[in-house]
Amino acid sequence: MTEPRPPFRAHLPHLRRAFAVWRRNTAVWHKLLVPSLLANFGEPLLYLLAFGYGFGALVHRVGGLPYITFLATGIACSSAMNAASFEALYSTYTRMEPQKTWEGIHATPLGIPDIVLGELLWAGTKGLINALAILLVALALGLVAPAGALWALPVLFLSGLCFAALALVATAFARGYDFFTYYFTLVLTPLLLVSGVFFPLASLPQPVRLGARLLPLTHVVSLVRPLLIGQSPPHPLTDLAVLTVYTLLAGAGALVLFVRRFER
Repeated sequence: MTEPRPPFRAHLPHLRRAFAVWRRNTAVWHKLLVPSLLANFGEPLLYLLAFGYGFGALVHRVGGLPYITFLATGIACSSAMNAASFEALYSTYTRMEPQKTWEGIHATPLGIPDIVLGELLWAGTKGLINALAILLVALALGLVAPAGALWALPVLFLSGLCFAALALVATAFARGYDFFTYYFTLVLTPLLLVSGVFFPLASLPQPVRLGARLLPLTHVVSLVRPLLIGQSPPHPLTDLAVLTVYTLLAGAGALVLFVRRFER
């Protein structure tokens, strides 16, 4: 007589099995396409237009760029961060706990690592989708270079994966939606304010600048902004290495934490 399998099996994730989770989430998202885009795309677009034209009339140029161009390149990065984080926090938790979708997926040959990797890939995709929407608006306004936008897309996807992995770590600890308020307030908001999205790092005090160099969003902006204006990033290998390390460490941590959570 065979022993019953545990509620969530622990094994190394498999890309094909994880892609099945990605496809499932994509199919659901298609049904909610319009409200999802409005919710995640509307706010950064308002920031771009209101601050770009409002402050742009006062500031004119920042970092050698028209302020609206400076802002558009930064908003593309922060949009990927926010969308991927929101998906890996609220949406992942909803599928995991209230809807019990993860338990349904467990009826298939998939285990918890496959589900987590699938959620990571999907949240990274959501980050890319939202950043792409901002880029399309910026392209329509003539603010960014088309060729540079194409080069920026893989970086923005990596950015989405990075912030999704970090958010999944928080989700692994969550016992309710209120927990995510701390993550947005204590993690994402400081990242948004000190990583060069709205103003250059040179305008910050030296200790803050040094701390900002350790943050992932700073390296995303350092890569994406030059690409979008048709220039080469100053330190591409360093920036990519930092984002990759964040993604791998946070992703591995999320896998371990979710397996422990469901083995209890």
